[in-house]
Amino acid sequence: MNQTFVIQSPDSSSKGLAPIGSRKEIVDQLSSLNTAPERDGEDTLFGPGIRIDLTPGRDPVEQMLLSVTEEEIAYLVIMRISRICGWRIIDPETGQELDP
Repeated sequence: MNQTFVIQSPDSSSKGLAPIGSRKEIVDQLSSLNTAPERDGEDTLFGPGIRIDLTPGRDPVEQMLLSVTEEEIAYLVIMRISRICGWRIIDPETGQELDP
């Protein structure tokens, strides 16, 4: 079974979700980390061992789903994204935030 995580802004709290950024900012930032949509404007981005789904039609983006597609390499990629982008990556089953 593939693991799924939720990506949120580090500014999000129990009072609500803070925007992570605009769709363009997010796609640009992730493309520098080898994660991008297959075609411009798509809501799903693919990277080494991972898939990130943006909420369709939402701009700015408040949260994204990250799915592991290849465990052998995914966790290094996830930790790199978390560290470089500064986003919170949360395991929705446990509520635990991954620590880069």
